[in-house]
Amino acid sequence: MSVIGYALWLYHRFPLSQRDVQELLHERGIHVSHETLRQWNIKFAPLLTEELRHREPRRGSRWHLDEVHVVVGGMKHWLWRAVDEQGAVLDVLLQEHRDTEAAKTFFTRLLDEYDVPEAIHTDKLWSYGAAIRELSVLHAVEHVQVVSSARCNNLVEQSHRPTRQQERKQVGFKRRRRTQEFLALHARTSNLHRHTRTTVPASQRRANQTSATRDWHEALRRAA
Repeated sequence: MSVIGYALWLYHRFPLSQRDVQELLHERGIHVSHETLRQWNIKFAPLLTEELRHREPRRGSRWHLDEVHVVVGGMKHWLWRAVDEQGAVLDVLLQEHRDTEAAKTFFTRLLDEYDVPEAIHTDKLWSYGAAIRELSVLHAVEHVQVVSSARCNNLVEQSHRPTRQQERKQVGFKRRRRTQEFLALHARTSNLHRHTRTTVPASQRRANQTSATRDWHEALRRAA
């Protein structure tokens, strides 16, 4: 299980392809086929995502939402993403459309997991406002529309970067379901390691890294 955990951690922590992970394991004397790595991801990614989500602390009450196009299997999709005011990813959802129904689906998914927020920050896509008007639970929530380059939207814009890096590394995504599973775990792994990259003293960074590693292995143990 330690080998599986290490392989999955490499794949979801850094912009690496499965071939890269296979080579890194080989350098450590661990011979694993590409197909075995693929099957490990299929089996454990959804389970790990849920375990890590349940271990996360309470999230903030100001949501920042954005959507970015992603090509999956040669077809254009939209990756909807929500982060809180601290930059932690609340959820990601891959959808074929960028309309009111898609926005409602994403809001409903978020509300199934989190309390009603105090404020929702979005770009000026009209679908957000239309979806908020159709969901009565959000009528009293402050809706702040900003231009995509505004500073307050940087949190979610920055959160898209690892997705783009991984998309380039994998030379595009192939299947929608696998892409959703990968991006969901990638987001939870990013949350786990958010505080290992901050400008805090080295001793604190090491402590944060140790905590993140411990949480990862505990989640993997429970997922197994």
